[in-house]
Amino acid sequence: MKSFFASLLGTVAGIAICCGLILSLAFGGLMLMAFSGQETVDVEPGSWLVLDLTGVNITDTPPPEDELGVGRLFGGDGPEAVSLRNFTRALRAAATDRRIAGVFITGEFYPDGYGTGLAALDEARSALAAFKQSGKPVRAFFEQPGLAELYLAAGATELTVDPFGLVVLPGMSVEPMFYAGAFERFGVGVQVTRSGKYKSAVEPFIRKDLSPENREQLQSLVDGLWSAVTAGIADDRGLTTTQLQMLVDQHGLIQPEDARAAGLVSRVAYRDEIFAELLDSTGREATEGFAQVDLRDYVRSELAPNPGNAFTPGRIAVVYAEGAIVDGEGYEGEVGGASFSRELRLLRQDDDIAAIVLRVNSPGGSASASEQILRELKLAREAKPVVVSMGTYAASGGYWICTQADKVYAEPTTITGSIGVFGMQLNVQKLANDLGFTWDGVKTGELAGVFSLARPKTEAELAIFQKMVDHTYAEFLQRVASARGLTVSQVNEIAQGRVWSGLEARNLSLVDDIGGLHDAIEDAAKRAGISSGEIVVQEFPGPLSMAEVLQALFTDLHPQQVRAGPFSLVFREISAGTRLLRQFNDPRGVYARLPLEISSR
Repeated sequence: MKSFFASLLGTVAGIAICCGLILSLAFGGLMLMAFSGQETVDVEPGSWLVLDLTGVNITDTPPPEDELGVGRLFGGDGPEAVSLRNFTRALRAAATDRRIAGVFITGEFYPDGYGTGLAALDEARSALAAFKQSGKPVRAFFEQPGLAELYLAAGATELTVDPFGLVVLPGMSVEPMFYAGAFERFGVGVQVTRSGKYKSAVEPFIRKDLSPENREQLQSLVDGLWSAVTAGIADDRGLTTTQLQMLVDQHGLIQPEDARAAGLVSRVAYRDEIFAELLDSTGREATEGFAQVDLRDYVRSELAPNPGNAFTPGRIAVVYAEGAIVDGEGYEGEVGGASFSRELRLLRQDDDIAAIVLRVNSPGGSASASEQILRELKLAREAKPVVVSMGTYAASGGYWICTQADKVYAEPTTITGSIGVFGMQLNVQKLANDLGFTWDGVKTGELAGVFSLARPKTEAELAIFQKMVDHTYAEFLQRVASARGLTVSQVNEIAQGRVWSGLEARNLSLVDDIGGLHDAIEDAAKRAGISSGEIVVQEFPGPLSMAEVLQALFTDLHPQQVRAGPFSLVFREISAGTRLLRQFNDPRGVYARLPLEISSR
């Protein structure tokens, strides 16, 4: 017994010491970074700006630890987030930086959540094209490029693939998971109300396959996105879209030599051969490696996070609405109606904020939260210019909040529209009864207990929910019609819950112009009377406080996972479905949400 207590005390002491060491290292590292000022990197003349995509996820919202670089102290769970604006700012700065000889791209993305979507890649491609126009080369080397890597780097001066690599380009598909069978098996009942024949976000919970209407719209959407992507790749590589499609249909998983022979890549070579050429171009010894600077180091060293400071008058506020729109404060990765509208209210009341740019990357969600955000945007627009930049998603509720702006920009591959509304009512009567649980009670009227999960809704109750959905849909149509200068009837024809690409949306007058975040910032500045060279940008949400960073750090301390296996991917899909159910928290049970999310991988 004595030895047991001694062992126990020794273990507890060991744990305490380890925790103390970890906390000391964390606080020490944080203090060192907090008080050492901005990190500087020596950029040698003739250096290559390296875009190492390994494990990277391009997000709209800046990573919360950007300013302190805390993510580098410990391995994070999942990919490393790099903000789209930093990605493109670095390329624009490097184009005129005499020390930068060119750009070298390598590695493979790790798309996650709403990051690294086609619209983000559109803007990154534009920045790379502008860099090339400066006369500097762009070289890319990949072992196994997929759609995202190829779409980004297709315009490279030289695009190389490893001899034992593979060009993964089988095409684009959408394959949603359906939960109706599992719900039936476990005894979870689902009843839905909706407006719009294409509004299919409820289908995974009530069907086991695609409805004809959903199949029609998804096929049209995927065809449109694929057409835009293949047109971009083909144009960059000097091919016709027909030639590219034949290559894709014939091979799908394209061997490097076949890709080179078809002109899809420039050459086939090993990594060391490319590095030797880069080394030679910079005139350094083999032991030193070629002169280079990583994009993230370049951003931290050369580009101030916010030119000027937080008190500079005449700032442009870039506000990121990235994630599902939910009622209340929202979790990380969600847009909370209460928290987001509060941020907008503060910006509206801040006289030093000259204009607001709303960057939307959201599939929508709670209708009441979307309206709460829209109300604050309407009030803000009465006080200062408001410009919208649509990212990968600006659909349903994500489109709802775009209808109060002086101008709306979308990328060609933005997924938008989905102007429709649905309601979903769950009950666990069968599940509970099978487990031996029952309910009984009393009520004051026929409609008392209308929100009960203990039983299915009656026809009278469903009629009430349908009335709410129809009313919300009518209000949605009215807001779009008023914002876009269309009649309600015209909007209804292109609404019905149907999704559109950014190009289609422009042709249908749902957006004003094709362009990215940079274009929207320039536009907002112009409307505020600020010249291009004097733009000061402040991004919201901003960096987390040190306490918030530490909390996030120690509540999710796991090794970084760069590539997920097949079982991990299956569990991720199931987890996404349960997370989606949690996001259905509108107090009225009415939603304006996209039916699915499309990955660039």
